[in-house]
Amino acid sequence: MKFKFYLVLLIIWIEMGCQPQPEVDSEVITTDLMVVGGGASGFTAAIQAARLGKKVLVLEETPWLGGMLTSAGVSAIDGNHRLPGGLWGEFRQKLYDHYGGPGSLATGWVSNTLFEPHVGHEVISEMIAAEENITVKHGWYLQEAIVKNNQLTGAIFENSLGQKLEVNAIVSIDATEYGDLMAMSGADYFIGLDPRSRTEESLAPQEGLNYIQDLTYVAILKDYGQGTDRTIEEPEDYNPDIFLCACADLCADTTVTLSCEQMLDYGKLPNDKYMINWPNEGNDYYTNSLEMTHEERREAFEEAKLFTLQFVYFIQNELGYKHLGLADDEFDTPDLMPYIPYHRESRRLDGLVMFTVNDMLYPYRNELYKTGIAVGDYPLDHHRDKNPAIIEITFPSVPSFTIPWGVMIPKSINGLIVAEKSISVSSLANGSTRLQPVVMLIGQAAGATAALAIDSEVPVQMVLVREVQEILLENDNWLLPFVDIQPDSSYFDAIQRIGASGVIKGDGVPEAWANRTYIYPDSIMSTDEIKEGLQVALKKNEFLKDTSVFEFIDTLNTNSVENLHRLLQQIDTELPTPDTPGFSVSGNDPLDRKTFALLVDAYLDPFNGIKLTE
Repeated sequence: MKFKFYLVLLIIWIEMGCQPQPEVDSEVITTDLMVVGGGASGFTAAIQAARLGKKVLVLEETPWLGGMLTSAGVSAIDGNHRLPGGLWGEFRQKLYDHYGGPGSLATGWVSNTLFEPHVGHEVISEMIAAEENITVKHGWYLQEAIVKNNQLTGAIFENSLGQKLEVNAIVSIDATEYGDLMAMSGADYFIGLDPRSRTEESLAPQEGLNYIQDLTYVAILKDYGQGTDRTIEEPEDYNPDIFLCACADLCADTTVTLSCEQMLDYGKLPNDKYMINWPNEGNDYYTNSLEMTHEERREAFEEAKLFTLQFVYFIQNELGYKHLGLADDEFDTPDLMPYIPYHRESRRLDGLVMFTVNDMLYPYRNELYKTGIAVGDYPLDHHRDKNPAIIEITFPSVPSFTIPWGVMIPKSINGLIVAEKSISVSSLANGSTRLQPVVMLIGQAAGATAALAIDSEVPVQMVLVREVQEILLENDNWLLPFVDIQPDSSYFDAIQRIGASGVIKGDGVPEAWANRTYIYPDSIMSTDEIKEGLQVALKKNEFLKDTSVFEFIDTLNTNSVENLHRLLQQIDTELPTPDTPGFSVSGNDPLDRKTFALLVDAYLDPFNGIKLTE
């Protein structure tokens, strides 16, 4: 009887195998720009390119755009509070409008801007919906890059139903959390701590180490009111001893001084919610998933999520905050946890240039600052306590900094721009460049670069950096982080252009968690400073053939506006007066830096290297 039963099963199986199987649904889309990953840089890249008239397709794995801002729940902005440029400033203003002003967002002590993740998602969705040139597809996982003769021409995606999607694009931007498109395209990249020989950073280890920063699976807790009990079920492998010194209340170590209430207030959000993203004996977790498959990552991240749930249970059960439960109005997930973990470090591109700690410490040691496209002011901050290797690094204080354009551009693969945390930056410098506003601004610059490449029909490597920078200035971006002059000043663009030309230089000052670079726009210039600046401004101009200009510079003995104007008239007798409210070239008013920048920018245009006719 058993033999007959198995024989019947065999016949059925053979017959089923002979029947034609349904074809897997597939679709092909052609677009100007493909943005893979709708995270912090992906959505800003899409908006900027769309506003420049390009058709943009964004493909995002999760149900939300925003990445670490929203899907990962890291809704406390780190850095750039006094540098609210471009789309980062636009995003923040919409948060202000929603909550009722800056004070409504200063709810926790880790940041000046804290918000509920779902509100960030709504704001980004509103910004995207306003751009008719953007199409967004959620739930698609990158499977394969399409590369022909070192040219990335598109990619193939798959969703949870097994459906396939092929996208063909003129230019693509890798805005994934892990640098997946970059890796699949064949671009060179690095993982882990760089060896000193690669970066020339004195802080770097002699030998490279394959360890990235810790990640965090954030949780959002909500206050359900005193007397309620929202304690979750005890998680598997729960051990309270792991978390005892997350705060002082239960810790025997007297050097731990923050109370547990202070720990919670660290990430307090509007509407009595709490972002649980605590590094000190909290829910940081180590796994290096960069080279894993999609399914392997899911398994690794479940372990990270379990660790955070253990910490949540510790807060509720051991510390007594039973009324703080997982927020039921944030993430549409079965466990109420975010869609993805917060990944601090990705694969890093081997790009046209690499931005290192040395470039942050000495911003004028080379020409990289002249190609700045995004600014940041956050210190070097690494999370490595959960790494298997003991890595002790004493980071120096750094001033605010500018990210050079070349970090987004691969050396050999055409048609690809790299954004998010996968730019060409040393592992150490990544501690400052990984923060949300910087990544958003990098995305905006990537979108501008893509649009210019498409319009000019040139490889992304051939895009003119100055054209990218002009677009950014038109959108109220800082090229250099001169904190003492804002985009609403009529002198802002001139100072940015003159600064990026090396004609005048700023003064970098490390200041704790919000570093500064000052240009001192109202400072009166000495004659020596004027002479030095003019020498730089005229360096690339054909007018240098007339040595009388330099002879005239040497005769300057007063630092007045009128004197400078007289000098500039030696170069061109038909100079117009800059169209700036309240500005005049008459009289002997002392010459300050902002007026000097305005005149030199208008008349000599060193930013674009205009050659003057003799």
